[in-house]
Amino acid sequence: MGQTVAVSNSPRTGLAVAGLSLGTALNPLNSSMIAVALVVLRADFGLDVATVTWVITSFYLTSAAGQPLMGRLADRFGPRRLFMLGMALVAVTCALAPFAPNFAVLCVARAFMALGTATAYPSAVVMVGALAKQAHVKSTRPLGRIQMANTSAAAVGPVVGGLLVGFVGWQALFLVNVPLSLAAILLVRRFAPADADRERGRVSELLRDSDIPGILAFLGSMVLVMMALLNVLPAYRWWLLGGGALMAVLFVWRELRFAPPFVDLRLLGRNRPLLLVYLGFAVFSGVYYFAFFGLPQLLQEAGGYGPGVVGLLMLPLAAMSVVVTPFAVRAIDRFGVKRVLIAGVVLLLVASGAMWLLTASLAVPLVFALTALLGVPYGVVSIASSQGMYVSTRPEERGVAAGIFQTCRYLGAITATVLIGIFYGTGVNQANWGLMVFVMLGLGAVVFLVSLLWRERRG
Repeated sequence: MGQTVAVSNSPRTGLAVAGLSLGTALNPLNSSMIAVALVVLRADFGLDVATVTWVITSFYLTSAAGQPLMGRLADRFGPRRLFMLGMALVAVTCALAPFAPNFAVLCVARAFMALGTATAYPSAVVMVGALAKQAHVKSTRPLGRIQMANTSAAAVGPVVGGLLVGFVGWQALFLVNVPLSLAAILLVRRFAPADADRERGRVSELLRDSDIPGILAFLGSMVLVMMALLNVLPAYRWWLLGGGALMAVLFVWRELRFAPPFVDLRLLGRNRPLLLVYLGFAVFSGVYYFAFFGLPQLLQEAGGYGPGVVGLLMLPLAAMSVVVTPFAVRAIDRFGVKRVLIAGVVLLLVASGAMWLLTASLAVPLVFALTALLGVPYGVVSIASSQGMYVSTRPEERGVAAGIFQTCRYLGAITATVLIGIFYGTGVNQANWGLMVFVMLGLGAVVFLVSLLWRERRG
């Protein structure tokens, strides 16, 4: 009977999951809703197009590089206290950011926001086991609720951002985070289970065992490679890529020789299920962000729709991903992760192929139906991949594993952004969208193959 109790039947656990979900939503929400403020920021600070994008880039770079680090800290020192510390950093930063004297300070504030919000998902994943035990349910239940927040927040970001900027101004994009992060702190502090005993000792000993050089090499390689992919310094793109590759080599050399390492590469190399989850989720994210970033541009440029209409047309994607997630959770409990993952990827291929219809028409009913259709596999594959990551990892390593999982999402998004720039380079039109659909199908086929190869880790 214990396995059939819903999370909501345990008010304490339900409120704890609500707090964790709220904190988890802040990272994807802030990564997407800033997009609608670029024009206003350019006018207020007197910027050109290239410079204003740093308000997005600073957040992306810090989030993608910082998630595994935050996960490692959650594993070592306790997820509950790290979550609350991260949310406190968000609250303070966002209360001060609207008073930034110049754009550079604003970008620094965005980086601190990213660092604070990056604590949420890894910390939540580490706490899932305790929450599931507290409520007498399988881990898929609380993990599914947290994943719903993670997947839907990015999609609703542009709509929320548009309303805030339209009625208040760009400052509201920061201020809205203050009550949200404080609410997350209060809920988690009051209802989440206390941290188990973690590492203790003198500061000098903790620093010595923290593998600081390994952490710096990891962060350096991630930042340099992503800066090259995002082409933030066009004249130095290949230098950045080369520097990132060199830092990655140094990172591997360090991790193979230090104990305990920041990332246990030997163990990770032997954990084929986890590697396949990472690969599949990174490629899947590329497919999704092809549509998420590419379709709004097509609707505006080729369809002539205004930003408000485009935001509403993209909403079914988020709505359907939220609607199907509880059903996907129940399906995982009944049929297992692999079957649900494969079913979700098949739906992804169907939805990607249906996007070809937009080469013939950009009529509102068709766009609405297709974005809703794409939301189904997005919700299913996201929760199945998240659960695959969870069951493929030892409990003491779930924080850093969840952080790398989130980094895979950003790598997929950045790769999709680069490829969209290439395909739309000759014009944002339906013919080029058709070429992008072929790429989406090719990437979807890769995800399908990876899903077939995946096996649940035993022992």
